[in-house]
Amino acid sequence: MKMSGGVEWALHCCVVLTVSSRPVPAARLAELHDVSGSYLAKQLQSLARAGLIHSVQGKAGGYALTRAPESITLLDVVRAVDGPGPAFVCTEIRQRGPLATPANACTRACPVARAMWTAEEAWRQALAAVTIADLARDVGTDSGPEALPAVRAWLTGANDN
Repeated sequence: MKMSGGVEWALHCCVVLTVSSRPVPAARLAELHDVSGSYLAKQLQSLARAGLIHSVQGKAGGYALTRAPESITLLDVVRAVDGPGPAFVCTEIRQRGPLATPANACTRACPVARAMWTAEEAWRQALAAVTIADLARDVGTDSGPEALPAVRAWLTGANDN
């Protein structure tokens, strides 16, 4: 299954938001990840529309998670950014061409569609089984226990000169 690059950016932002005690401006998130601010803003808007994060206006404004990271799954983020639609859409190609199968003979989905739908369901279940909290925990395991505290300090400007 192919996902847009925006999914990766959105997931990283959600993980970062787990360590922030205050809303984080989109520009600060873009700077942290060295990504396009305008493109990242679109991903943040998608997350906000889905109710995963919310925007706080004003001088101390920015984005914050709306729920505990344990209750936001990777599937929630994928759906927010790439939409809830299926990854595979059957177009009944077997009913086309010079040897087309008549529509009345197609009493069930073709083997290609069935296999793709089964794979997609397994993919969605795997994404639904992992939360933002799981990712944040794994950052500490993979990058060291100081990784996310360093991000928190950077977000608050503690490391700014």
